[in-house]
Amino acid sequence: MEFNKIMVFGAGVMGSGIAQVCLTAGAQVVVCDTFAPALEKSEANMKKALAKLVSKGKMTQEAMDAALARLSYTSDVAAAKDAELIIEAIFENVEAKQDVFRKISEVCSDDAVLASNTSTISITKIGSAVKDASRFLGMHFFNPVPAMKLLEMIRGIETSEEVVERVKKFGEEIGKICILSKDSSGFIANRIGSPMMNAAANVFDSGIGSAADVDNAMKFGYGYPMGPLELIDLVGVDVEVAVMEVLYEEFGDPYYKPAPILKRMLAAGHLGRKTGKGFYEYK
Repeated sequence: MEFNKIMVFGAGVMGSGIAQVCLTAGAQVVVCDTFAPALEKSEANMKKALAKLVSKGKMTQEAMDAALARLSYTSDVAAAKDAELIIEAIFENVEAKQDVFRKISEVCSDDAVLASNTSTISITKIGSAVKDASRFLGMHFFNPVPAMKLLEMIRGIETSEEVVERVKKFGEEIGKICILSKDSSGFIANRIGSPMMNAAANVFDSGIGSAADVDNAMKFGYGYPMGPLELIDLVGVDVEVAVMEVLYEEFGDPYYKPAPILKRMLAAGHLGRKTGKGFYEYK
């Protein structure tokens, strides 16, 4: 593989999913998070996810055991010292991401490639915290990572062509379709998809159609595999609001202003699947 030793910083849903696809492709993976309960949950979910693959005949028990032997968890950033690729996958906050990369830059190899899983924040801005920004780029995976085929790569102002090519090769090795975006807020996917989801929320809030009607309009009228409100519930209302706020701040167009209902749901803690209630209710 292009990268054999990988650190994923962030043990949430996205970080765990990224770790899984790297692990099942044959890499040695360490998951790092300063919040111990997140590491414990990630480890339990990883075992469950791999066991499910075994039960479906998509992985042998021997392959699962070998994969878990290549996986480790830590709260010590110093574990980045021998990683060849380090992927940050924490929440969407530029200062928090920059802080992670400042710490990583102090301990990682000068040859290591650094990447952020940000869905909308400027790669150049995050990369200002990296000692050598030529080895830094965006690797935007999609949720759920093991199932979604797209990997959106984002080139910062200083990202080298060599790093882009290496990450593209790696992305293909782990089974992803790679696209390359310039460093513009929202990049390609969220510049198109998030405003559509935001518009769907506004349509629902206006009483034009029920949540099911709005989703069915896009699923059966436009061929979407999942309705926009279902998708918001999956990725999280908080994530959708954060993306739209970045777009609105960048472009100032009312088109990008977060839908009022999303702000109300965020205040109420109705974030979608992660809390059990969003546009739909989940058990």
